[in-house]
Amino acid sequence: MPRVRVVSFDLWDTVFIDDSDEPKRSRQGLAPKRVERRDLVQHFLARHAPVERALVDCAYDTADAAFRQVWHNQYVTWPVEVRLRMVLAGLDRELPEGEFRELVRMHEDMELGVRPDLVPGAAEAVRLLHQGYTLAVVSDAIFSPGRALRELLAGYGLMDLFSAFVFSDEVGRSKPAPEMFLRAAELAGCRAEEIVHVGDREHNDIAGAKDAGARAVLMTAAVDRGSAHTRADAVCRNFAQLPEIIGALDGDTYAIHTSVSDH
Repeated sequence: MPRVRVVSFDLWDTVFIDDSDEPKRSRQGLAPKRVERRDLVQHFLARHAPVERALVDCAYDTADAAFRQVWHNQYVTWPVEVRLRMVLAGLDRELPEGEFRELVRMHEDMELGVRPDLVPGAAEAVRLLHQGYTLAVVSDAIFSPGRALRELLAGYGLMDLFSAFVFSDEVGRSKPAPEMFLRAAELAGCRAEEIVHVGDREHNDIAGAKDAGARAVLMTAAVDRGSAHTRADAVCRNFAQLPEIIGALDGDTYAIHTSVSDH
């Protein structure tokens, strides 16, 4: 096998703990994100004419279901703008363009207001791997677009450690589409076979990376989504293990000598 030149990371439930912002929101007296998004739509529309909450919920749920179908079956993640236009169309309503843009931005920036936690050990492992490898992000964007995800990484002092960013809202495809991983190879100046991708989802991350010609590590530090039946080249249960795993895949178990704390 070729040497490893690039280590790419999924973000949600790999680097960030998905929905770890929800307990923080609750402590601050904020509604769950799902509820706040619908609150925002109702509030913006009510500036012009009343709208029943049940209708807002129905329109939003319908748009969410359509999004999931396209995401899971066609490997495309519609941007927030498209999703909100579907919600408004379902309600047979419109907003002035300036207000609509504000509504979109408030959706996109919600996780910047109350931020998710890092998976324990993630920051240390990323900093350590940066000493020996080019690092990339290959991540789907659901509500937070690539712009906001970069800002989340920057807030933890991690963004400058990555040399390539591949987000589904910017590429126009989502994992497991091979374009996501091939784009990472292009940006990093390597072949797909020289990438090891680290992610938590078998279908999106492991199968997607391997079908594109890369190698893959299933990360279960936040959640274990089927490590007993994985195609991954390795399973990582704690970020403390990751540098050694990458070193072994690189053909050099001594490639990185510094250990990562479990805490």
